Amino acid sequence: MRMSGDRLRALAATVMVTGLAVACGGTAGTGATGAGATDAETGAAATPTRSATEASSTPSPDPRFDGEIHLADGGRVGFSYAAGRGLVERHREAATGAWSAPRLVYATATDRCHSLTLKAFGDTVAVIADWGDYCYDGEPPTESIAAVGTAGLGRWDTKLTEDFDGWTKVAAQGDGDARRLRFTRNSTETLTRLDWNATGGFAQVEEIPR
Repeated sequence: MRMSGDRLRALAATVMVTGLAVACGGTAGTGATGAGATDAETGAAATPTRSATEASSTPSPDPRFDGEIHLADGGRVGFSYAAGRGLVERHREAATGAWSAPRLVYATATDRCHSLTLKAFGDTVAVIADWGDYCYDGEPPTESIAAVGTAGLGRWDTKLTEDFDGWTKVAAQGDGDARRLRFTRNSTETLTRLDWNATGGFAQVEEIPR
């Protein structure tokens, strides 16, 4: 069947418009922006995800202690009465922010007392701790510990005094010399004291009548 010139020209125009639509990725095509396109095809940046290493670097919560002190260099030292074990120490260096592994400073299965005294003299740390049956409820201690940590808290000297009401104070001797410490307890009748020095450790307990 022969077509007139007008109909031929209209048909040609329709074919041309359809071809342009396909070439431009319109409704007749399945271009990169169609459904199911990947990030690589669209050029979109992938959403970053945390690696296992990054997730594990999140700081863990600080441990809980019965007593804790801050050192002059920004470090921290904490102590815990561990039931059935004794006195446990951990410290955190300012440079790394990481806590050391628990260290048993004094071993005992006796019931803990209520008080715990910590004092820092530079990088030297002194501790007073007590144990005794029903001591936490007010009974007097039967085990009293004086402890001193040195060498970056890698070394601990301890002195046990039995059936004693416990040390109440620790101070540096002389002009605040951290190499010589004195633990004391005052009563109306006597002054009880215990000296420690960096080279010889603990001396013997002394009772001085008033």
